[in-house]
Amino acid sequence: MAVARAEGKICYLEIPAKDVAQSADFYRRVFGWSIRKRGDGATAFDDTTGQVSGSWVIGRAPATTPGMLVYIMVENVAAVLDAVVANGGALAEPVSAKGPTIIARFRDPVGNVVGLYQESS
Repeated sequence: MAVARAEGKICYLEIPAKDVAQSADFYRRVFGWSIRKRGDGATAFDDTTGQVSGSWVIGRAPATTPGMLVYIMVENVAAVLDAVVANGGALAEPVSAKGPTIIARFRDPVGNVVGLYQESS
């Protein structure tokens, strides 16, 4: 899939981690992200669309209190929360309906707070 290149497009995320391998495995298991080694040896990811990439960074405090909050689009928020907990994460904010969407927040194994977003049918 060709990556869309557009002015203002979000394209790259840096996620704080204590153990890069553990964090990479969590996001691979829960969201199906592709994990790869970059040319510089760092562990990186590509989301399931191939449109957003990123890496895990050591030595940066986890985003435990939401300021800017990233939401990951999913088919079923409740099912993904089950996968989050089964893979070492925790619920941060329960499932709720916000207009035409269903959202929740979780903490990854390091404590980063991340949102889940589901379009209601």
